[in-house]
Amino acid sequence: MEQTNLAPALSVEELSVSFKQGKQITDAVKNVSFDLYKGETLALVGESGSGKSVTAHAITQLLPEKTVSYNSGSVNFNDKDLLKLNDQALREIRGNKIAMIFQEPMTALNPLHTVEKQIRESLFLHQNMNAQQARTRTIELLELVGLPDPASRLKSYPHELSGGQRQRVMIAMALANEPDILIADEPTTALDVTIQKQVLNLIKELQEKLGMAILLITHDLGVVKRYADRVAVMTQGELVETNQTESLFNSPQHEYTQKLLNAEPKGLPTELDENAEAILTTEQLKVWFPIKRGVFKHTVGHIKAVNDINIRLLRGHTLGVVGESGSGKTTLVQALLKLCHSEGGIVFRKHDLGRMSRRQIRPLRRQLQIVFQDPFSSLSPRMSIGEIIGEGLEIHKIGDQESQSKAIINAMEEVGLDPSTRHRYPHEFSGGQRQRIAIARALVLQPEVIILDEPTSALDRSVQAQVVDLLRSLQEKHGFSYIFISHDLKVVKALAHDVIVLRGGEVVESGHASEVYGNPQTEYTKELISAAFDL
Repeated sequence: MEQTNLAPALSVEELSVSFKQGKQITDAVKNVSFDLYKGETLALVGESGSGKSVTAHAITQLLPEKTVSYNSGSVNFNDKDLLKLNDQALREIRGNKIAMIFQEPMTALNPLHTVEKQIRESLFLHQNMNAQQARTRTIELLELVGLPDPASRLKSYPHELSGGQRQRVMIAMALANEPDILIADEPTTALDVTIQKQVLNLIKELQEKLGMAILLITHDLGVVKRYADRVAVMTQGELVETNQTESLFNSPQHEYTQKLLNAEPKGLPTELDENAEAILTTEQLKVWFPIKRGVFKHTVGHIKAVNDINIRLLRGHTLGVVGESGSGKTTLVQALLKLCHSEGGIVFRKHDLGRMSRRQIRPLRRQLQIVFQDPFSSLSPRMSIGEIIGEGLEIHKIGDQESQSKAIINAMEEVGLDPSTRHRYPHEFSGGQRQRIAIARALVLQPEVIILDEPTSALDRSVQAQVVDLLRSLQEKHGFSYIFISHDLKVVKALAHDVIVLRGGEVVESGHASEVYGNPQTEYTKELISAAFDL
């Protein structure tokens, strides 16, 4: 989109932002300049820590006043420098002329207030509407963002909505006053691919209808390629390249941009062994949760979280389990590890886990390890990473102190961590490093099966690629069997030999990965693949 003859809707000039904690000063944004024009989408891209969100939050001064310093620059909107406005003047612009969709709606929405109360607040503030007018407008907004049966959702609280529904409520709040500029900070990071596509298409439709300028902050280059008119690339607080989207993707100029574009998970799964034995199987596995009602809590039905699932994991192979939120992926993991009650057969190395007591299963847990989705919440903040990695060795009484120490060092080296850092704590590491710690914790026990529950969903694209390469190399070296659970079909394609597709707790399609990806049989699988690879 050529903008040379138009005045920008927003102009950021030589913006520098730093944070002070005690005596430590961190320069988060360094002399960043860009223009945003009416009706266009400018994508601000880069990895975690590049300064994207700080730049966006600085525009309307949403950064913590006690620690932030705006060292230089200006943010010009409607002939005003937003950095020089007082709180009262900023309140008239925030949520009215410039609105924001935050990254995580569950934390951005007030858990104590209903959907109606949260949306109508800005209508009261900026439009001086009465209660009936605000209710009518709120229903209109919820219809606009595609929330089913919006009138029935007015009294709902955030925790009663799915991730996609919460994000739609956030968009409705942002669009309530038909802003001139919409800042969308990672608006689809936590969403399934089909919901992600719906939300982005919705934002694009509303942009065309309202003529908004959109500043899209993301590290997902697939989203950028499809939805952005121009791209600005940030790293270490600096803006290193700005260009039209097509030109930037076809001919990236800066070394960092080139690295970013090449960072998508690539490669193929390890070599397939058709004669490999089955190491873990299930037969008609069920996890049903009773629905109880009435004074005496009679069971009136069941939520069929996992229903009649048969899987077959071969030694040294990877089974990909894909599906959207609520499809039963995590419940399936809990059932396989006997962390919840289930019915049906679960056979691991000829052991029928369904017939074994907890005490009998405990020694087998060494051979069945798991890497969780969020490494920060799954690692104890009170333990050093050496203690975290070595905890399993102590629990299973493997080796003496000296051999345990060697095993910890070896596991850290295998996942690409410096063993000299083993006395540090999880908060001192990046997201990618914490995920490597979680993998090392599983690896140190030399298990036969590792279950990976969305292990890359919270990571930058380049870190995702590194983790995928690491998992593949570990499998080649040790012959691990993986169950890889994800809603990111690109990552699954790079690792999985076989795939099962879950929907509503049931398998709707299964087979060799190449067959499922190359010739999907069900409309649902086709929709998932289309949403993942068309973005």
